[in-house]
Amino acid sequence: MTGAERKVRELFAQAGVTVDGPNPWDIRVHDKRFYRSVLAGGTLAAGESYMDGWWDVDDMAELVNRLFRAGFNYTALVNIRTIGYFISSWLFNMQNKHRAFEVGEKHYDVGNDLYAAMLDSRMTYTCGYWKEARSLEEAQKAKLDLICKKIGLKSGDRVLDIGGGWGSFAGYAAEKYGASVVAITVSKEQAALGRERTQGLPVEIRVQDYRDVSDGPYDHIVSIGMFEHVGYRNYRTYMKKAHALLKDGGYFLLHTIGSNKSVRAGSPWLDKYIFPNGMLPSVAQIGRAAERLFVIEDWQNFGPDYDRTLMEWYRNFDRSLINVAKHYTPRFYRMWRFYLLSCAGTFRARYCQLWQIVLAKRPRPARYDAPR
Repeated sequence: MTGAERKVRELFAQAGVTVDGPNPWDIRVHDKRFYRSVLAGGTLAAGESYMDGWWDVDDMAELVNRLFRAGFNYTALVNIRTIGYFISSWLFNMQNKHRAFEVGEKHYDVGNDLYAAMLDSRMTYTCGYWKEARSLEEAQKAKLDLICKKIGLKSGDRVLDIGGGWGSFAGYAAEKYGASVVAITVSKEQAALGRERTQGLPVEIRVQDYRDVSDGPYDHIVSIGMFEHVGYRNYRTYMKKAHALLKDGGYFLLHTIGSNKSVRAGSPWLDKYIFPNGMLPSVAQIGRAAERLFVIEDWQNFGPDYDRTLMEWYRNFDRSLINVAKHYTPRFYRMWRFYLLSCAGTFRARYCQLWQIVLAKRPRPARYDAPR
């Protein structure tokens, strides 16, 4: 046994994980290069070596849950392979307007067939609300309805949806509540399919950066799963733009994954393979960005619901692979599996949170009672 293998086995043992052990969260190493690679390259190397087939595990989500609960995290092992990424994130604005469309091209444009197979019928690519739901379909409908209720949506309201996706919220708000919705996205593929899916409804879907929106004011604004792409250098700019576009007395609902601590970079593996230039905001960062602009009326955390949502997405993806496999390589399958299940593990470990925050501009004098 090499020194690298001994060290990795010792680290895993601290989390109750055994190499070639009997439990579903125990890893099976197929290539001895894995040990030296993961010590030199940290979580980036762990993900890449999984993509290359150097190791396997039956229950990836539980493996990640145990590792994170034991103190491992995405940025714990800063090394020669990742230090350049962290320095760039600290020194430069990696989410400037020039880079804003990169995540659309590399992630959201990867294939509408893949997302249609993986998601619910509305193609809602954010955390579902499982309080009373029994299926992914019910959980996503409950989430969309909860958002509409939290902003007090009514017929005739004009709403800006920053993020937009495939038009799931826009279509729901228009069809069920009679709202008029402008949805913006950085993905051409999302916009094209979203327009088809919302045809005949008072919905406009644009390919546009949030910094370029200028046709306010809107009665309400929602941002559902987009703030993770904004970057810490732009949080204040984002809030100022939302404030400028919102009517007095209007509500801005921010639905975002959150971090337990303030960071200036994301996961090196996720940045390279899934969400370029992404990072998670903290309570402190959101608070500072909203200060003197909004009153925070409500802050709800249902982070554990993302574990269940991601597991449902993975099951759909895995079941539908036979139908979409002709477009994707085995290495892509392993990459996508690692993405969905490792993220589920971080929510299970409560390393990541899911927040819905209601912010008011010059709030109404009446008390705000948040729906649940």
